[in-house]
Amino acid sequence: MSQLLPPPKSFESNIVIIGMAGAGKTTVGKLCARELGWAFADTDYLIEAAYGMDLQHVTESMSKDEFLDIEAEHICSLDLHRAVIATGGSVVYRERSMAHLKQLGNVFFLDVPLEVILERIAMNPDRGIAIAPGQTIGDLFREREALYRKYADFRIDASGLNAQECAWLIIDSWRRNCPETPEI
Repeated sequence: MSQLLPPPKSFESNIVIIGMAGAGKTTVGKLCARELGWAFADTDYLIEAAYGMDLQHVTESMSKDEFLDIEAEHICSLDLHRAVIATGGSVVYRERSMAHLKQLGNVFFLDVPLEVILERIAMNPDRGIAIAPGQTIGDLFREREALYRKYADFRIDASGLNAQECAWLIIDSWRRNCPETPEI
């Protein structure tokens, strides 16, 4: 029986997408992965798989800080290559999570206006958002916006763009600004 070899170190670059719940990180991330022929990973799905329940139930079963620590453990355990990684919106609350993601690849902030976020969350209210008691989505948006900007290598202004256009912008920015990564 042959033994699996470790992944090649020359393909360590990934694309990481951060942003608010409802920004379209999963949809855009899947489109990017398909276009590049890369793997796709959604960190919320990985947490759901680890706990055997949807993210809403996971977030409801613990405090916000407990969830953020669990999320950070999952993020810091990632060892991916040639992947597009869509993160949970709360990933920016833990410095160690963001430091690890930045080691894995380039971080893209998918910047979507609050009005659009509110509409999308209203269409799927059970999406599992790490939010403190009494906090509103608007509060969360304003609190996180500075953190997204702080950690992002690139900001994608998604105002008025569809998911495919956002994916193309991410891929174009990545290709133009990351010359050390081989063309696929």
